[in-house]
Amino acid sequence: MKRIGIISTAALFAVFGFTAAARAQDHDQDAAPDHHQEDGKPAKQNPEQDKAAKPEHQEQRHDQDNQNDKQNKEKMERQEQHQEKQPAAQNQEQEQQKKENDEREKAGKPDQQREDQRMNDQQRRDEQRNNEQQNNDQHRVQQDNRQAQPEHRASASEQQSAWHEHRAHTWQSEHRSWQQRGGYHGFRIPEDRFRVAFGPAHPFRIVSFPVVVVEGFPRFLVNGFWFEVVDPWPEYWSDNWYENDNCYIDYYDDGYYLTDVRYPGVRLAVNVFVQ
Repeated sequence: MKRIGIISTAALFAVFGFTAAARAQDHDQDAAPDHHQEDGKPAKQNPEQDKAAKPEHQEQRHDQDNQNDKQNKEKMERQEQHQEKQPAAQNQEQEQQKKENDEREKAGKPDQQREDQRMNDQQRRDEQRNNEQQNNDQHRVQQDNRQAQPEHRASASEQQSAWHEHRAHTWQSEHRSWQQRGGYHGFRIPEDRFRVAFGPAHPFRIVSFPVVVVEGFPRFLVNGFWFEVVDPWPEYWSDNWYENDNCYIDYYDDGYYLTDVRYPGVRLAVNVFVQ
């Protein structure tokens, strides 16, 4: 009996041990997912959860793509605006440079303007002085004309005496041009009348025209104008050159001169009076 009780007791303990072991194994299996998650291995989700998660992920990617497209579009717009602004900026820079150049030029203009004004004033004064001088000369010429009108021509002896009285001893040192005399201040023949009556194309002989002597100087009348020889004639000219030689009235270096065709290059200063 005692032996049977011992065996029964042992069997009970074995049954209880097997049951405890089985329960412990079930407990370990239930706790295994948590253990795997703690080890970094994700737990398997069910299909419904995966299906719910996929649209959300796609929507995030779609939003990201839209944002990228928007950023790219904004970038392209900024580039286009920058390209459009470049010519405008260049034009603005050129205009600014032009404005600065204009300001510098304008800053330098006062001195130039003062100089131009001074030159203009000087020119007006010179013109006024010349006009006054011409008026005085015209008045003097008119007076001289009234005083010089002879009652008769000079005789041949009077002409010869006047011409020989003004013969030079050394013409190179005795004659003077109108510039050396301070400029010509006598009457000026109108250009159109001068062209048709005087110059090398219109030679004449003095003896063929009226000749008078005024204050010792011979004057001869040609084509409506009196010419008074104020320069001595060269000593190497013939004694009767004024009778035999062809001469002409020339305008040279702002004054009137008498030239003998036989002696080219020699000019005798003459003063002009109206008839």
